[in-house]
Amino acid sequence: MNLKSFLKTAVMPLLATALIVSCGETKEEIVANEIQQIMETNKAVGLAVVAVKDGQVVYNNTFGYKDLEAQTPLQKDDIFRIASISKSFTATGIMQLVEQGKLDLEADVSDILGFEVRNPKYPKVPITVRMLLSHSSSMNDYNGYFSLNSINPDSSKTWKTAWNDYEPGTKYEYCNMGFNTLGTIIEIVSGERFDQYIVNHIMTPLGVYAGYEIASLDSSKFVKLYEYDTEKGTFVNSPDAYAPRTEEIANYVMGKSTPVFSPTGGVKISAQDLAKVMMMHMGLGTLDSTTIINKESAELMQSQIIPTNEEGTTGYGFAICTADKLIDGVTMIGHTGSAYGVYTAMFWDAERKFGFVVMTNGCTGRRDNGFMSIHREVAACLYNNFVKEQ
Repeated sequence: MNLKSFLKTAVMPLLATALIVSCGETKEEIVANEIQQIMETNKAVGLAVVAVKDGQVVYNNTFGYKDLEAQTPLQKDDIFRIASISKSFTATGIMQLVEQGKLDLEADVSDILGFEVRNPKYPKVPITVRMLLSHSSSMNDYNGYFSLNSINPDSSKTWKTAWNDYEPGTKYEYCNMGFNTLGTIIEIVSGERFDQYIVNHIMTPLGVYAGYEIASLDSSKFVKLYEYDTEKGTFVNSPDAYAPRTEEIANYVMGKSTPVFSPTGGVKISAQDLAKVMMMHMGLGTLDSTTIINKESAELMQSQIIPTNEEGTTGYGFAICTADKLIDGVTMIGHTGSAYGVYTAMFWDAERKFGFVVMTNGCTGRRDNGFMSIHREVAACLYNNFVKEQ
């Protein structure tokens, strides 16, 4: 083979391939194709993904539908109810009040709430703010978590069943009631209604469009959430995800009605705006020139305060866990959320160099290594294409 033929048949195709791969737009197309395949495998209704590297958004895209029945395409500024990632907003609000000297992490929550909060098996052990933040209070969700009456001896005959057998502060059990309690504490200590406090002191300063109260947001942006019926192989809409709670809000009692806004899971926000919040955490409390919490508070939130008992995670801080199974061989920190059919994930690497937000409004619910398979597969795709050295 002469040189001209060699260049034409061997070298030029390789150069062309290298040129295509090196092109950012074409790489996005490659990633989009991979993600479409992942969606098909998991039967996802819609999917919003954002990848961040070195302080910049390097990928932001949406796929599928926000409304399955109407076949309405999902848009980048559409809003999901993100479920338990909401806990990180509540924890951030608590840390702001601690920094201001208005609250102490070791405070007995009984003194704040005005009724005794105790594990009946350990009545002399105070339940502290720190314990609630780290899911180590020994409180559980057996009695539900939509009313503080569940843990109030003066209001419930079954309050004792809301507590586990072990001593507070010694073990981990994920507890939604604990974070609805923390939201109530924010309200009492700050004097602002919980949802308004988070909007005024976290969301608005970061420049994100988000909130808790349905009436305060553009309902046309809400992404419908769908539960998957495994027997029928179909999706069922979950309208309660965006229930307005109009009557409850009209009769709101400060320091008591807080669970109406669900400090444990009620934030509504787009993936691209949640990525801004994630970048604040990656910046140890600061995004650009806006500081939400100080470095020490951010580091405490992102630390491993107590070992978890959940597959895929090793430790829990304050509404942020450490995960070693989201991406194989990479230690990540962040949080997931699931409710009403939504599955969300916000994770960044422990050294804060890159991170991902992944949200779907409905899929089969298949799991892998303690995580939703769709989260692991999309995170691996983003990592391999935008982060990992080629």
